[in-house]
Amino acid sequence: QVQLVESGGGLVQAGGSLKLSCVSSGRMFVMYAMGWFRQTPGKEREFVAGVNWSGENTLYADSVKGRFTISRDNAKNTVYLIMNSLKPEDTAVYYCAARRAQLKVNDYDYWGQGTQVTVSS
Repeated sequence: QVQLVESGGGLVQAGGSLKLSCVSSGRMFVMYAMGWFRQTPGKEREFVAGVNWSGENTLYADSVKGRFTISRDNAKNTVYLIMNSLKPEDTAVYYCAARRAQLKVNDYDYWGQGTQVTVSS
């Protein structure tokens, strides 16, 4: 079983930055691709960014390319999401997720509880 705990959310002004962290308590962290998703009320959860087991390959949603960076530290069982140039439309609950096998934008197996990010205009 993999347990994921996110942190780092909060309130920030437009144009500002935040760094989200997600720590995995499960073993074999390196066996999982990791992703960040977000969801706003009334909308489906959407893929934001993903990283493969080694950290060498990444995927981003078009809406965050050039502003967000995903990375991982396998020694610390942690994945990060650095968010720069934040916009009000980035406001959402952000979820960390783990996926067995290869990196994809969907079909993740384990989810964290989410952390709120609010960007004020």
